Amino acid sequence: MKKIFLITAIIFGFSQALFASQISYDKSGFAPVYSVIDDAVYDIRYYSPYNFTGNKIQGYKAPVAYMTKEALDALSVAADDLRQQGYRLLIWDTYRPQKAVDNFVKWINDPEDEGNKTFYPELKKSDLLKGNYIMEKSGHTRGSTIDLTIIKCDGSFVDMGGTFDLFSEISHPDYKKLTKEQKNNRKILHNAMIKAGFKEIDSEWWHYTLKNEPYPDTYFDFDVE
Repeated sequence: MKKIFLITAIIFGFSQALFASQISYDKSGFAPVYSVIDDAVYDIRYYSPYNFTGNKIQGYKAPVAYMTKEALDALSVAADDLRQQGYRLLIWDTYRPQKAVDNFVKWINDPEDEGNKTFYPELKKSDLLKGNYIMEKSGHTRGSTIDLTIIKCDGSFVDMGGTFDLFSEISHPDYKKLTKEQKNNRKILHNAMIKAGFKEIDSEWWHYTLKNEPYPDTYFDFDVE
């Protein structure tokens, strides 16, 4: 009896692990950012070769930013807040297809392809996966995560003390060697996003995820087009 129970428990545990997350191609719960926020600026890095791999990424067929409708509603609140302070959003990445994440992992495992070393100047390429800079499953693929910064409403630059996808301690939100202006600029973005219902991570100042994301266990794989 104990043996049967043990086998059942192992099978049940395996099934839970297998079905803990799922892949979906259903984009009905998503909308483009421009449909709600009409003054955002876009620099969709994975649509171009200007990223750490040095190549355009699979699944990005257009320079468009999609998010779940719930995340987009919250982002609109942050955009309104920032607009009143004289800023607008500059977006680097939002929803990311699973095939794009697979593309990242394939690049890491190719020893012949160095990519663009300026994005990881202090690290070996193999460190990017081991150090969780790049993961085989990304919150972006669930559709409620965004990589962004702010610019002034006239389009001028806002100094954040480091750029998008720089795999370095500089990118940590609490990096100690920032100037007073850089710290304040990061705080402006942080406060607006947190008030709107997003949460941050401790390694990337530009990365925010909706706290109550609608698809916490679903990874999407429809193309960005």
